[in-house]
Amino acid sequence: MFSYEIQIRVRYAETDRMSYVYYGRYAEYFEVARVETLRSLSITYRELEDKGILLPVLDYSVRFFKPAFYDELLTIKTTIPELPAARIKFSYETFNPSGTKINKAETTLVFIHKLTAKPCPAPIEVISRLKEYF
Repeated sequence: MFSYEIQIRVRYAETDRMSYVYYGRYAEYFEVARVETLRSLSITYRELEDKGILLPVLDYSVRFFKPAFYDELLTIKTTIPELPAARIKFSYETFNPSGTKINKAETTLVFIHKLTAKPCPAPIEVISRLKEYF
C-alpha cells in the first residue's frame, strides 16, 4: 500500500450558501490529490499521455461526515491500496484542521491505450515504482 498527503486551502468560490464546501468540488480536490500522489512517485499524467496512455475515471464514490468551510486548510490522504493491473484504485480521506475526518472516497481509473481506445496493462514504470510498497 502506498500513501501520500497533500493540503488544499478552501477558497471562497468553492463554498455554497451554507458556507460549506460545495460537494462537487471534492472531485476536483481528489483529482489534485491523485495527480500529486503519482507525481510523488515520479509518475506524471503528462508523461503517461505522451506515451499514449490515458486514465479515465471508471468509478467515483464519496461519503460525507462533516462539512469543510472557507479558508480551512484540508489534508487529503491518498492511498493506492493495491498494485494496479489494467485499473488503478485510489482511496482518499479528507481531514479538517482539527484532524477530524470529514469524508472518505474512492476512484478507480482504467489504463487506456490512446490509439486503440481499449484497456491495457499498467505501464511497467508504474508497476516498478509501486511494487516495493506491496
